[in-house]
Parts: sequence; C-alpha cells; structure tokens
Amino acid sequence: MTSKSNLFKFIFKLAICLILVAWILQTIFAGEAENALKLEGRKWAELSLGEQFRESWAKGPSSLWKTISAVEVGWLLVSLIFMGFTIIIGVIRWRIVLTVQGLKLSFRRAMGISLVAHFFNSFLLGATGGDLLKAYFASGETSHKKAEAITTVAVDRLLGLFSMLLFCSILALVNWDVVMSEKRFMAVMLLVLSMLFLSGMFMLLSFWGGPTNSRLKFEFFLKKLPKGDSLVRCIEACRSYGEKPSFLPRVLAWSMLLNFACVMQILALGWGLGLDIGNHVSVVMLIVPAVICISALPITPSGIGVRENLYVALLSSTAIGIDQKAALSISILAFAGSLLWSLAGGVVYFFFRSQNTLDRG
Repeated sequence: MTSKSNLFKFIFKLAICLILVAWILQTIFAGEAENALKLEGRKWAELSLGEQFRESWAKGPSSLWKTISAVEVGWLLVSLIFMGFTIIIGVIRWRIVLTVQGLKLSFRRAMGISLVAHFFNSFLLGATGGDLLKAYFASGETSHKKAEAITTVAVDRLLGLFSMLLFCSILALVNWDVVMSEKRFMAVMLLVLSMLFLSGMFMLLSFWGGPTNSRLKFEFFLKKLPKGDSLVRCIEACRSYGEKPSFLPRVLAWSMLLNFACVMQILALGWGLGLDIGNHVSVVMLIVPAVICISALPITPSGIGVRENLYVALLSSTAIGIDQKAALSISILAFAGSLLWSLAGGVVYFFFRSQNTLDRG
C-alpha cells in the first residue's frame, strides 16, 4: 500500500513539474511571438487561443534565442549570478526572521524551500504567490509552531517589500528632477509612496500593536473564531519582532543588499546588450525596485505584462532614452533568468519531502 502511495506521489509531482515547466515556456514563448508578430504588422489579440499557442511554439523559441544571443555571454552569466544572489540573500534574511521565533532551519533546507517557492512564483498571481507554498512547507517543518512558522514567511515578505519601497523612495529623492520631469515617473512614485505608507503602517501595527487593552480585547474576540488560537499566536509572533531592537536594522541591511543585487542584474543585462547606461545608474536604481514592487501586486501571473510595460515605459523615457525594443529585451532577459532559477526550484520540488526539521532544532 505504501509503495503504491509513493508511486502515486511520484507521478503526481512529475505531472505538476512537467505542466508548470510547459506553462512557463509557453508564457515566455508567447511574449516573444507577440513581439515578432508586431514587427510583421500583425496583431496578437486578433488571433484565436489555438493560433496563439501555435505561433508561440513556432516563433517563440527562435525569437527568444535571438534575444538571448544578442547579449554578451559574460554579462549574461553575471546577471544570472546576481539573480542567484537575490535568492541566497533572501534565505539569509528569512533565517534571521525564523530565529526570533526560536526556529532554527538549516541554510540548505531554507534554500530548498525558497527555491520551491520561487518555482511556484512563476505562475501564481503577482511576484509573491509562491509565498503561500513557502508558508505551507515552512509549517510542515514543525508540529508545535506552525502558526509561528507561517508568520515568519509573511513578516519576511513584508520587510522585503518595505525595504525595497524605501530604497526606491530614497533614490527618488536623489533623482528628484527626473521624477518631476515626466508624468510616468510621477505616477509610478505616487503608487510607490502609497505602498510604502501602507506597508509601514501595517508593519508598525503588527510589531508594536497599539494600546495593550485594545489588543487584548481584539485577541479575545479572535479566540472565538475558528482557528482563532492560531490567529492570536500569529499576532503574538509578530509582536515579538518589535521587542528585538537589533532585529529590524539587521533585516533592513540584508534587504538593501538584496535590492542592490536586483539592480545589478538589470545593469549587467543593459551592459551586455551594449547600451550606454553608465551615466544613468542612479535612475536605473530607482526604476528597478519600482518595477519589482508594482509587479508584486496580484494582477497577473508572475507580474507578466505589468513588468514588461513598466520597463519599456520607464527605460525609454527621456531621462535614459533606451530604445523600446532594447528595454523590452532587458525585461524579457531578466524574466528568463528568473525562470532558469525557477527550473532549479522545480527539480528541488520534485525531490522535496517534509522532514519536521524545526522540531529537532
């Protein structure tokens, strides 16, 4: 019976991996095919779903290869390395968040869970959909601190988003003349500042929780709800972060390093395409986190479409003046690099097993 169950799990995971990899390839091939059709004067929206599928696999692979081959191999590898750095730094940051709850997850195990989450990010809404799977697998690592393990994923994402919004806002001050010179930058920064304010307020309430009496009354009400005890434990877990004075500076420091790695990935691709962006580094440092944060909103799977349009609109602005086709190539190449790491996550997911490692830490 056990062997049949294991065989079923093996087939099920293999099917999921193959379907998701096919979906990932279809997504990126469709984007390439749509761009190829534009050059031919044809409209993608006028095609049926079947025709779009055929065009994707007929034109997509060759068009993608043409885009990739336009980049110097050395710079392409550098961009992939920086993409890997973002995942590694994210793992380091998450382990710091876990430690506050007394949960000691090995770097190898945390890396495995993070890669699996990155894999599922490639098709779930926004750029953070994989966090749901990350929370699920994190809770599977423990039997007595499931609520706390899930909370660490939410806190890690909240702090990562807040730090990137803060990073973007600081660069907006550095490039104030650019922001005020074009409506597209003003609109983007208005959205970024709104997100910064909301995430900051949410973090403030989560970590410090307001008046004690009001909080206790709220927790008393929550306990009456289904799974209310778990919700209260999540709230208390959040408050423990506010009680550690050194926690926030440490996490923000690692987050700022992660933000810098994200920028370097895009700069490496720009240099690899032979673009003259050396005099516009500070503007690119403003654009990249803004695009990442807005793409993280649950609008489209993996932020597809949102990210490309933002990169084209901002990189082709008069502040930088990159050709729209080149700007789109940068976006596609950055996404392709992310997908390559996603495939590594797919391999990890295929062999992934829950181990309750946190109960033994």
